[in-house]
Amino acid sequence: MQAEPVIEVQDIVSRFGAQTVHDGVSFAVQPGTLVGLIGGSGTGKSVLLREIIGLHRPTGGRVRLLGTDMWAAEAGELAQVRRRFGMMFQDGALFSSLTVAQNVAVPLHEHTTLAPDTIEALVRLRLLQAGLPPEAGAKLPSELSGGMRKRAALARAIALEPEVLFLDEPTSGLDPITARAFDALVRSLVDELGITVFLVTHDLDTLLTVVDRVIVLSRGKVLADGTVHEVVGVDDDWVRAYFSARQRIGEGANHGS
Repeated sequence: MQAEPVIEVQDIVSRFGAQTVHDGVSFAVQPGTLVGLIGGSGTGKSVLLREIIGLHRPTGGRVRLLGTDMWAAEAGELAQVRRRFGMMFQDGALFSSLTVAQNVAVPLHEHTTLAPDTIEALVRLRLLQAGLPPEAGAKLPSELSGGMRKRAALARAIALEPEVLFLDEPTSGLDPITARAFDALVRSLVDELGITVFLVTHDLDTLLTVVDRVIVLSRGKVLADGTVHEVVGVDDDWVRAYFSARQRIGEGANHGS
């Protein structure tokens, strides 16, 4: 028997004034999968992410996250579900005045009554799981490289050992080597910890190397939903242009060698 979806998006409509961004978006995400959401500029990828986690109310439709209706639940129920997912925003959104360790500890202080020694041990574990050396905990975010800041933000996002992890453009601004290392780290969270990961991305290499499933937004709806191989075969100009970009880059590199 198939497990219940951890994310259910049903007939979501999002309007901003006269502009309709989503016009009946529906999909479901099964537990233990890594799903990538893509689409052209203005298709509302980040808006949809915020609607799923309860930060922006859609105009219509329903979102269920871990069995909770995010726009019908009462405050207590929402507080409970928020302990069960992690969110990494596009710029990391770390508190600049706090050290990395203090940033990672914030959710633990807010949502648990754990003793300080236990929190300190958990922070060390999360830094390790995010691929950061122990000494990084004492640094301020401004003292870290872009890749290390992303890992620090990831460590904070997994502080409460979430069942679902949301990532908004996690590899943006990273060099290719650092980006692929970050992808591998995220993949390990799925394979080793069983976390469901839902990420918004423009990074084609992320899709081709670590994602189980791709959802494509276009013209207010889900244009395609399936494996990368299935989505590549969709008869759509934007999809063809998106996936042919990597081929053109590869051909350029070959011509230059």
